[in-house]
Amino acid sequence: MLKTIKMMTLASALAMTASYAYAQATKSVYIEEMTWMEVQSRLNSGNSIVIIPSGATQQEGPHMVTGAHDVIARYAAGEIAMKLGNALVAPVIAYVPSGRINPQEGHMMFPGTISISNATYTALLEDAARSLKQHGFRMICFLGDSAGTQAIQSQVAQKLGDEWRADRVKVINLSSYFYKNGHEEWNENQGVKVDRPEAHAGHIETSEMLEIDGSGVRENLRAQHSERDYKTTGAMGDSSVASANYGRKYLSLKIEAAIRQIQNASGNIK
Repeated sequence: MLKTIKMMTLASALAMTASYAYAQATKSVYIEEMTWMEVQSRLNSGNSIVIIPSGATQQEGPHMVTGAHDVIARYAAGEIAMKLGNALVAPVIAYVPSGRINPQEGHMMFPGTISISNATYTALLEDAARSLKQHGFRMICFLGDSAGTQAIQSQVAQKLGDEWRADRVKVINLSSYFYKNGHEEWNENQGVKVDRPEAHAGHIETSEMLEIDGSGVRENLRAQHSERDYKTTGAMGDSSVASANYGRKYLSLKIEAAIRQIQNASGNIK
């Protein structure tokens, strides 16, 4: 019996060592691409920051796929984590508040949108954060790629941050990623002549999607839209001159803004 236990212990140790070596070798920062042992080894080696990205499953006008925000949020969160060097990325939350379900309003007016209540999203975000805190992450960052998540992310971050202050666990909403990312200033400096470039399914969103995954954009359906077109097209912005080059710049500005916010808030978090 003792010999069997020793053999099992040795086997476990070898498995842990092999997993540790693999986790150090792999370049992925996405938790869903790791085993639990690999996540543990990353935690042990100082990956104490985790990003919880929220996308959306919602209509994006006639020219973009309903998962565009998921694609953008996952990509941006991964770039942020890799540049930080001590962060991982949780799976994207794909269902967020996107309009009243019945009677329909907002994005729910269009097939393909999946909306949840503010209360459901709040609970989902909070439980995800509590799970990751329980595993040992010391800083939890909410990253949202749609307007419908921003206020709730801030509220949950404030609540959990206050609750966990004594545990020295920080929770922040990466508001700079969405609101103060430098897009407006860059467009003005470059002379980008697009009306309301940040509008839904417009110039910025389409450009970002073209940079990350152009297959999610229907080129022949890109066009100029305005708010008055929304009820028939689902788009409020102009996607006609969007490009991957623009998208590359917009994404870099968002990513850099988020990194600065994390670094400013991290303090002694390692």
